[in-house]
Amino acid sequence: MPEAPSLSSVRDLKAPETGTGRAFASVLVVRKLTTKTASNGNPYLSAEFGDRTGTFSCTVFSDSPVFDVLKAAQEGAVVRVEGKVETYQGRLSPKLSRAQALGPDELADTELVANLVESAPEDGEGLWREFNAFAEAITRPELRATVRGVVDEVGEAFRTAPAATAMHHAYRHGLVEHTVHMARAARALLPLYTEVDPDLAMAGVLLHDTGKAIEYEGTLAVRRGRRGILQGHVVLGYQLVRKAALKARLDPDRTERLEHIILSHQGLLEWGAAALAATPEAVFVSMIDNLDARMGMVQRALRNAPAGEDFTERILGLDAPILVRRLPA
Repeated sequence: MPEAPSLSSVRDLKAPETGTGRAFASVLVVRKLTTKTASNGNPYLSAEFGDRTGTFSCTVFSDSPVFDVLKAAQEGAVVRVEGKVETYQGRLSPKLSRAQALGPDELADTELVANLVESAPEDGEGLWREFNAFAEAITRPELRATVRGVVDEVGEAFRTAPAATAMHHAYRHGLVEHTVHMARAARALLPLYTEVDPDLAMAGVLLHDTGKAIEYEGTLAVRRGRRGILQGHVVLGYQLVRKAALKARLDPDRTERLEHIILSHQGLLEWGAAALAATPEAVFVSMIDNLDARMGMVQRALRNAPAGEDFTERILGLDAPILVRRLPA
């Protein structure tokens, strides 16, 4: 019998030297799984797989030997897959020949699970300490208490949640990383814009995405839960802020302005904002949010780019690839 191929990471599969047609085996998380219907009426699966080094998507038709296995496994399952490396429109899209879902005993292997979960490149505990330092630096007691009230309510979920399911900072600790990066940018830029109230803007930065700690659920494969689908993180964040502000006895004017930052931080109505930014602080927070979201896409793409490539794959949120090679010193 031929020797089974050694396990490959997603980064391995995307490396130029791997080559089209090469056999591989990998242990991966089923990130997304959608059943669709082809023009001939037959069902097929659009599947996204991933590990801590990246993700790829492929199509699995109903006559494939892995179709029934994946459909039964569903999203969030860990599977061992085998197949051949192929590409479609310049992106990795393997042809799978075998798949087997891992059982509870195999998932007890902490090293294996650690290889499946992508995490922020910065230390999660360090990010959390920095977040708390930004919160404590807010000088108005009622505003500081409002931030504390929201964070206490969402708890551990905020520390570990991703900032998105796909677009930016879409990994463990991604939400706190995104928030801290925004706070660093706000601290640097606030002296340039004296029209912006520093305390209110910083509170808005720290709280703008807290609704995502409720919106998302799952560990290996994150998805929007019931409340996330029915209400969304903007409304959930607004509810959190309003409850905490009333408890902290924050004055009505600042409460309304802080709520407005949450409702408008997505920038455009078609991007999910409930209102367009209409205060100096709301405009400020929305712009920094957009900046860090886009740069987060760039940073992740550069981290996961195969060695030797000039460009990354096309980044969905930017609609362009990113040049990998840096300028010479």
